[in-house]
Amino acid sequence: MGKLVVLKFGEGSFEQGFPVTLQIGEDGDRPAVELAGRLPPQPEIPQLYRKWQSAYYSLGLRSRLEAAAVQITNVCVLEDCYNAAESLSRSLNNWLSSPSFLALRDKFLEKLMPADAIRVILQTEDLLLQRLPWHRCDLFARYPQAEIALSTPAYEEIALKTTSSRTQIRILAILGSSAGIDIQADRNLLETLPGADVKFLVEPSRQELDRQLWSTQGWDILFFAGHSASQTTASQNEVTGRIYLNQTESLTIADLKHALQTAVENGLSVAIFNSCDGLGLARDLASLHIPQVVFMREPVPDRVAQEFLKSFLQAFAGGKSLYLSVREARERLQGWESEYPAASWLPVIYQNLAEIPPTWQQWMQRLRPPRQRLSLRRVFFTSTIVTAAVVGMRLLGLFQPIELQAFDQLMRLRPIEKADPRLLLVTVTEEDLQLPEQKQRKGSLSDLALEKLLQKLEQFHPQVIGLDIYRDFPVEKLPSLKSRLQKSDRLFAICKVSDPEFDPRGVQPPPEVAPERIGFSDVIADPDDNIVRRHLLNFDPPLTSRCSANTALSFQLAHQYLAAKGIETRFTPNGNLQLGNVVFPRLQPFHTGGYQRIDPKGYQLLLNYRPFDSVDDIAVAVTLGDILSDRIPPNLARTLKDRIVLIGLAAPSTGDAWSTPYSIGRQGLQKQIPGIYLQAQMVSQLLSAVLDGRTPLWVLPLWGEIVWIWAWSLVGGVVVWCWRSPARLGLSVCLTIAALYGSSWILLLQGGWLPLVPAALALVVTGGRIAVVKRSLPDSSNLLLKPTLKID
Repeated sequence: MGKLVVLKFGEGSFEQGFPVTLQIGEDGDRPAVELAGRLPPQPEIPQLYRKWQSAYYSLGLRSRLEAAAVQITNVCVLEDCYNAAESLSRSLNNWLSSPSFLALRDKFLEKLMPADAIRVILQTEDLLLQRLPWHRCDLFARYPQAEIALSTPAYEEIALKTTSSRTQIRILAILGSSAGIDIQADRNLLETLPGADVKFLVEPSRQELDRQLWSTQGWDILFFAGHSASQTTASQNEVTGRIYLNQTESLTIADLKHALQTAVENGLSVAIFNSCDGLGLARDLASLHIPQVVFMREPVPDRVAQEFLKSFLQAFAGGKSLYLSVREARERLQGWESEYPAASWLPVIYQNLAEIPPTWQQWMQRLRPPRQRLSLRRVFFTSTIVTAAVVGMRLLGLFQPIELQAFDQLMRLRPIEKADPRLLLVTVTEEDLQLPEQKQRKGSLSDLALEKLLQKLEQFHPQVIGLDIYRDFPVEKLPSLKSRLQKSDRLFAICKVSDPEFDPRGVQPPPEVAPERIGFSDVIADPDDNIVRRHLLNFDPPLTSRCSANTALSFQLAHQYLAAKGIETRFTPNGNLQLGNVVFPRLQPFHTGGYQRIDPKGYQLLLNYRPFDSVDDIAVAVTLGDILSDRIPPNLARTLKDRIVLIGLAAPSTGDAWSTPYSIGRQGLQKQIPGIYLQAQMVSQLLSAVLDGRTPLWVLPLWGEIVWIWAWSLVGGVVVWCWRSPARLGLSVCLTIAALYGSSWILLLQGGWLPLVPAALALVVTGGRIAVVKRSLPDSSNLLLKPTLKID
């Protein structure tokens, strides 16, 4: 934002002095500084001005004065004009250095920096003050981005009418009487303006000009080139401007008052009079509150007028402000002052203080050029094609690794739940393996340790006990243990089914335990990252396997617990497991969620983990040593009745550890969890779904996932179709992706695993394709937003 400086000259004269008020503030805002001062009497300034003006007129330059004027032969040397100009400038600088003005001068220097873009407005009705070369003052010399304009004390804001949409900047160019001057050059310059619709009136009649000014489409710029003049009254206080339309007709601004007022109300904001002695015209236009007038304050040589217009249009259409464009064009005229003295004195701005000058870019942004609009049918078609391609690649398994990673991340974002109160874990730690009862039985429990443990546990009356430790050897010396294993209907043990690649024979179950109380311990880890995401409930082992159990230990324990509560187990007509009222849909070998062509063996579920930060969040755990030494807290002991007790290894040396979606925890890398905790997760999944209403993980059918992906693809295309602003478009796309991510997370809280990665990819690809197509459509605004003008 630039600065606005207003110097208000009160009523006075050069013989009596002038009261002056200085206002400084941000452009477009109220003044932040206001200070009063005074300029003392300086009667020599009017004399020096008239001396300079006489010398300037005496040069006899070919100018754009009224056609009937007589050109005076040059009777003075150029030095006389230079000397008069220097004398006038020196006197003006001395005047502004007066002690009574010093406070205003100091405040001006204090508040404004050389790098500031400054509009300096001299507000006065005094005709001679308006004619002085203020740009020659030392006070303004240190500000390279400042330009001076004139204004009257009386001004008001313009109430604009609603006009029809404009597709270009509209310029009404009046090429008036051209006797003795070349105005074709002005026309050539105007025709090069980018984004401009220029209407040329060549030596028009008054009626034709009047009709164009009344146009309801409105004009942005009024341009006049030709002969003009200002006539000063005898009192030297009033001046009237006159323009010459053709060889026979001339008129004043008052003659066009109503037409010009209508043009201003319809949007006319800049008037350029590239003609002689335009101060009278500017003052007359100011009474109609036209926002900005650019004019020549003295007779202007034809070549100077052309050079000014060329430089001004090049700067203004090239992106500079109106004020800096006038300053640059005016300063460029200094190079012609060897032929045309004081050429840089001539161009001036007359400003309506209630208005802010426009820029060429603001006009471009205001305009609404016609453009082809991409049809929604094209968006629909593109989203369909993209969806088909994404679904095809997905079914080929190309997205499976990244989809599983996204699934893990969403799983980790779920809120932590309390430990399952139905489970008690008895873990065998490294310290427990050194207990005397173990007798060096490192990979399993010794007979003595197991006997003592079962005796202790039976005191708590658990509902069911699961022994998640391999015992492929018979009981040797403890008949009581052998009998307990044979007869107990609440004790379940494990075996391991053979694996052709890693364990061709498998691990047999304890010989004493009945086959109906044996469950396999096998789990399925995904081959790409070795993470367990599936729950194997049932499958038929090979005939050569030492383990013939076809049901998982986790299911055996959950089934026994639920059966004690009267909850039945059955299968639906389509083959899905049903516990009570809850159906557990099995994974399909061809396609289930992010899985494509998975190992189809047995009955598999998606494993709905109980969210955890540490294994303590899964279930209450005590060590073997705690049980054998009776170190169970009393408050825990009182709650152990009818629980499921899982006994398993937690010692790292046993190698029984598994990766889960929570292996990369909320606080960084987390260790794998022991197998007993994985078994607890599997048991808890079944119990929580039946008893707590915790929905099992589910996926949409293939057609439902296609619709989901297509819907987000269409949303991405529509978002890009709606917005043109890059900032709004970027924000909308980010919000849409966030909405997709949030929707996927919320649905996962309800058990639904929906395609996140394919939907996001389809959204981005469709949106990107629509953006490319939109950019390729013809749009004249793309050419207008950064106008450039090159004039040779």
